[in-house]
Amino acid sequence: MNPKVKQWLSMSREELDDVYKACTESGTIPQGEMRGTAILAGSPLSKLVAAFARLFAWQGKVFDIFAVDSSAGILVNKVTFLSLSFIIAKVYREKSWMDDHETIVIDYSKTSFLFAKVRDEIREIEPGIYLGKVWWGKKRILDFALTTKQ
Repeated sequence: MNPKVKQWLSMSREELDDVYKACTESGTIPQGEMRGTAILAGSPLSKLVAAFARLFAWQGKVFDIFAVDSSAGILVNKVTFLSLSFIIAKVYREKSWMDDHETIVIDYSKTSFLFAKVRDEIREIEPGIYLGKVWWGKKRILDFALTTKQ
């Protein structure tokens, strides 16, 4: 596991929000396969939840940027212990619901019946390392990390 992500697993939600807000630009939209880590911020079980989620629920995202200027695209999530690729989302830049600065939005509203209320926002904190926020409607429900697959 990436050392930065390991550090995030022991942070509170407020500390993770501060990391996210300190990065006022979205960074580059990822391309290709990214390893995902679910973060249950502020919980003593965060590392256990992250390991369980990776094994049985969510392994990451695969981005396919198709715009000429690399500003929009689609992605699929890799889920289950078989790493099946499904749950499609649109990817684009927009202002964050958290702080009104630019973010990379992962929008399921027009691509998934089950996840239509979900919106992810990510920012590149360091090259190849993204911190994400998951929204259900306008309610924040979870944090996550994406790292370049090595």
